[in-house]
Amino acid sequence: MILPVIMAGGSGTRLWPLSRGNYPKQFLALGGSNHTMLQQTINRLNGIEHSPAMLICNEEHRFIAAEQVRQLNVEHSGIFLEPVGRNTAPAIALAAFKAIENKQDPLLLVLAADHVIENTNAFQQSVNQAAMLAEQGKLVTFGIVGNKPETGYGYIKRGEQYQAGFVVDRFVEKPDLATAKTYVESGDYYWNSGMFLFKASRYLQELKAFRPDIYSACEAAMQVQNDDLDFVRVDKAAFEQCPDESIDYAVMEHTKDAVVVPMDAGWNDVGGFEALWEVSQQDENGNAFKGDVKAVDTKNTLVFGEDKLVATVGVENLVIVNTKDAVLVAHKNESQKVKAIVQQLKNEQRGEVTFHREVYRPWGKYDSVDCGERFQVKRITVKPGAKLSVQMHHHRAEHWIVVSGTAKVHLDGQEQYLTENESVYIPITAVHALENPGKVDLELIEVQSGSYLGEDDIVRFEDRYGRS
Repeated sequence: MILPVIMAGGSGTRLWPLSRGNYPKQFLALGGSNHTMLQQTINRLNGIEHSPAMLICNEEHRFIAAEQVRQLNVEHSGIFLEPVGRNTAPAIALAAFKAIENKQDPLLLVLAADHVIENTNAFQQSVNQAAMLAEQGKLVTFGIVGNKPETGYGYIKRGEQYQAGFVVDRFVEKPDLATAKTYVESGDYYWNSGMFLFKASRYLQELKAFRPDIYSACEAAMQVQNDDLDFVRVDKAAFEQCPDESIDYAVMEHTKDAVVVPMDAGWNDVGGFEALWEVSQQDENGNAFKGDVKAVDTKNTLVFGEDKLVATVGVENLVIVNTKDAVLVAHKNESQKVKAIVQQLKNEQRGEVTFHREVYRPWGKYDSVDCGERFQVKRITVKPGAKLSVQMHHHRAEHWIVVSGTAKVHLDGQEQYLTENESVYIPITAVHALENPGKVDLELIEVQSGSYLGEDDIVRFEDRYGRS
């Protein structure tokens, strides 16, 4: 049986300001779909006989991942939370150790949560071909049939044919343009997709042989597991001792059983805005627009308008991204340099590198509408049946005004219900909580006032989502 392992821990900095630290690209709906990239990855498995997927993501993204799986109304085999990022080799090792706990040995189908694959049938055909090889103990990687020289990907050189695939001759680092052209023309090279299929036991066997340090650290981390709601946590101290290494360097470049199966399925890793433009629907002028966009004499341009009208006149080959709190304008051919902007923001400790103005929480979301020296205004949405933590603040008071829905307010041991146009005042140090007892979203305006308005001025006494 195939056990999909979906890697959802990336940061997607080359798509800033759409993708940010607390809400990276795998959780966004890109490429013309109404589903997020994570959800597209899960849906792509329909038609393949498989167990519920296992997810691996960062601690700070756990509720986003769980909510997006819940929206699909599908089961999962747990959401592994990496205590710290240690690259793909250790992450896959955790999944493999978990998979063999019950004396089972499934085929692990390792997928990235942030790839676009246009031809699902071709993807599934390659997976089914690879499954036969993996059952024989081969470690299969999927090589993308390239349609152009690409300098942003690593390559896999194929050797002699082996059933439905080819023996891996070698892995090649990202080439220059001239070298990439020779690779594509030869027909012997594939783009390295970062997708794999192998038995859990075989991966651990090879990892132990070639990187016993990674194997031992992951084995030790798995000795202490803590299941919390949908989530699986492992021993943080043990995992922190694990080296940072990719599966390519740790295992695939050393094993004698590496096989590459070709995949020609319209694959794109959406590694930047030029790639996003390529996978987006374009008009007769080569423009890809999302949002409220008006254009005159505009060609080959990508525009994302989030909350306001974007107008372009007499431009071409641009990327224009307008979010609620940031605007990016870049030449499409230079859009990979967005990483440099992100680094500047990190150096200046700017919040925009990590947070969108709209922030998602396990109970819903909030949008920071306005702020000043001693005040902040938020629009808060609470999902039906959800409840914020029982908490208090040392430095701020709050006013809540209900816009729609019904609010159940807990305030210093007393309960009251508020409906549209009703409000309540929460004094400094008052113990309080907010709950939505209804069947529709609760929306309210929160006005904070005080000497300090940071999110860390929260003392939690009780939280159904396990937050400290």
